[in-house]
Amino acid sequence: MQMMLKLAASALAVTVMAGAANSAVLVSGNSSAESCYTAAARQSDSRGDLRPCDFALQEEALTHRDRIATYVNRGIIQFHRGQYNLALTDFDRALRMDPEQPEAMLNKAITLMRRDERGEEALPYFTRALDLGTEQPAVAHYGRGLAHHLNGDLTAAYNDILTATELAPEWDAPRNDLSNFIVEPNG
Repeated sequence: MQMMLKLAASALAVTVMAGAANSAVLVSGNSSAESCYTAAARQSDSRGDLRPCDFALQEEALTHRDRIATYVNRGIIQFHRGQYNLALTDFDRALRMDPEQPEAMLNKAITLMRRDERGEEALPYFTRALDLGTEQPAVAHYGRGLAHHLNGDLTAAYNDILTATELAPEWDAPRNDLSNFIVEPNG
């Protein structure tokens, strides 16, 4: 059976992506890199929380994995400070070091969509984060659904947002956005 999808309300919660989205990357040990991770995990927007990240990247002998994680985590803090271009620079640094780092992909997608308020450029990063096994698949599906919505593909938007609600039934944002869709039989 084919379906036709319409939106009951035209605006889905693209701005909600900011608060629920970022996926910090755990580092090992007791170091400035760990302090950077903690700040990113609590979605800090404090300039002061960038200092441990900077110190770790400049002064500490980090493993390759922890250096990548610290770039991702510093990017998350930059994102929450509204410094989208600086965040993208950090995510790109992490991806140059490991092109298959799923949390860098996911955070880059979220940042692109938030910065540009369009889904076109972000879509492949959401998909790649899912393909690489992101630790936040509900966030990736929700973000990809919002990106599809921004691009006018309501069927793909609906399917991804539905998947996000199935993966994280306790998360209000996708469930609320799903209620904006009207599914009607085609014909």
